[in-house]
Amino acid sequence: MFELRPIAPMPRWGVTPALLLVVLTALTACAKKEPAPEPVRAVRAITVTAQAAGGSQEYAAEIRARTESRLGFRVAGKMIIRPAEIGQRVRAGQMLAQLDPADLKLSQAAAQAALRAAQSSHALAVAEFKRYQDLRDQGFISSLELERRDTAVTAQRAQLDQARAQADVQGNLATYAALTANAAGVITAVEAEVGAVLAAGTPVLRLAHDGPRDAVFSVPEDSAVALRALHGKAGAITVRPWGNTGTFPATVREVAAAADPATRTFLVKADVGAAPVQLGQTITALMALPRRDGIAKLPLTAVMRQQGQTAVWLLDRNSMRVQVQPIAVAGAEGNEVIVASGLSPGQMVVTAGVHTLTPNQKVKLYEAPVAAVGAAPGAGAAPVAAAASR
Repeated sequence: MFELRPIAPMPRWGVTPALLLVVLTALTACAKKEPAPEPVRAVRAITVTAQAAGGSQEYAAEIRARTESRLGFRVAGKMIIRPAEIGQRVRAGQMLAQLDPADLKLSQAAAQAALRAAQSSHALAVAEFKRYQDLRDQGFISSLELERRDTAVTAQRAQLDQARAQADVQGNLATYAALTANAAGVITAVEAEVGAVLAAGTPVLRLAHDGPRDAVFSVPEDSAVALRALHGKAGAITVRPWGNTGTFPATVREVAAAADPATRTFLVKADVGAAPVQLGQTITALMALPRRDGIAKLPLTAVMRQQGQTAVWLLDRNSMRVQVQPIAVAGAEGNEVIVASGLSPGQMVVTAGVHTLTPNQKVKLYEAPVAAVGAAPGAGAAPVAAAASR
């Protein structure tokens, strides 16, 4: 016989407050967090106004000689003497450096010996021709034999001319062992020292000739166009020596056709005429700029490059949001940029913090902290600054 027994009920777990807290915590951790709101950045801004630009553009220039020669020996050799030094004034024909002349003198002696041998051979050929001419007149030899002697005289004469020219060349080379100044002037550079073995034509000294002086300076591409238009016009630009308030007229003489590969600027040379300037002196070259009205000027900090264009941030006073505005720059004037187009009077442009903004970002105007009224000098400055940083 089977005995029927009742089934025991399943145990029921009680929901305690601690278990409920654990479950809620896990659910909260799994929930997606909302992103923090973007902070409202403080910026500086100015209102665009119509202004005028003009005045003059200044460039740092250096006084150089109109003609500057790089002098070198016309023959190879070892330099044994160089009495010329940088800054030394020299006269035309003065010896500046000397090569070892031993080999050149030997070559000259060899050429002179070859010349004497050619002279002897020529004299012998002439004497033989005369004797054979007498023999032909007496009928002892034929005219053909006399023509051979005449040809020999002609060949010896040519060899004599060749030897004489070679002797002259070697004589000239011997004199080239001494490097002399080709004009009066000032030594501005030394490019080789005593003891160096030099090839023919290697620069040894640089000589600035006495005579006209030029103001030499570099300009950007936009100014190079304006200076080319002033080429040859007397007094088109002015120069002012440093430490001096007086200015002197100058004439643009040369503007480089190509930009310097390193600086991408154009070299300009201007004749300073009789201005009282010294070689190597630093001066300021001033170019007058035409007056332009109705333009806008912005600080350099307001301009940025975005997607290959020059642009600024425009601030909408109603929504306090910023937007990118492309502009066209016409140049610079001191620490300000001249804007040719892209802005209108009355618009607000951000001037500080431009590299941290994004389009349509909300901003606020920066307000400098103000010290408490009646506070002692220096008192309260630190707390105000700390409050502003917070």
